[in-house]
Amino acid sequence: MPFDLSPAAALWMAFAIFVASFVRGYSGFGFAALVVSSASLVTNPLLFVPVVILADTVLTAQQARNIWPDIQWRRVATLFAGCLVGVPLGVIFLSSIGIDAARAAISVYVLVMCVILLSGWTMRRPAGDAAHVATGIFSGIANGAAVGGLPVAAFFAAQSIPAAAFRATLIAYFTGLDFWTIPLLWWSGLITADTLLATLFGLPIMIAGVWAGSRHFLSAAPQDFRRFAILLLATLALMGLVKSLW
Repeated sequence: MPFDLSPAAALWMAFAIFVASFVRGYSGFGFAALVVSSASLVTNPLLFVPVVILADTVLTAQQARNIWPDIQWRRVATLFAGCLVGVPLGVIFLSSIGIDAARAAISVYVLVMCVILLSGWTMRRPAGDAAHVATGIFSGIANGAAVGGLPVAAFFAAQSIPAAAFRATLIAYFTGLDFWTIPLLWWSGLITADTLLATLFGLPIMIAGVWAGSRHFLSAAPQDFRRFAILLLATLALMGLVKSLW
């Protein structure tokens, strides 16, 4: 098995990857954070950072045709300008700390983001380019652990953005974020043969999950399902934090 996972750990990750892919297909965010948070319960979560980033480029291609008309390109461009600065900082930081420290840092960060997303925080006035660039920097730093989507999701949720544009713009931004993160992960030595093998094994599960989520098999509205996904993510992050401390 890649990363010397036990059969039970591999089965857990296969299940987690499918659930995360379904969430991604249905609501447009949460894939990487759910996979990395799930991985923190059975292995070093940083092992799955390049896996989900490599896979995310494939998932985006799977969804590209349906989201193109709804993408708000100015938001994508300004967010990406910020992540150009943030991603190198995040990769350097997370590649230099231990497993338990990485598990704790990721878990605390995810919990904070979940609280913000659940709080119903809204912005009093429209966000300008500077706010988008700042969010992109923070997102880029977080993407050193493949969880750069959460601050952008929180930022978008605080504004009056139509659901289709919310989902499409997030996915479009993730594409640029991932393509910038991949070479930096390679340079830092975080992409190995096991990374490529795990990605290859996981892709059929991911594609099936995104397809199922995109088909809207659930009766819940995307906003309600997003809330469920955030609560699930918070639970996984809390479990990861407990594991890092004990």
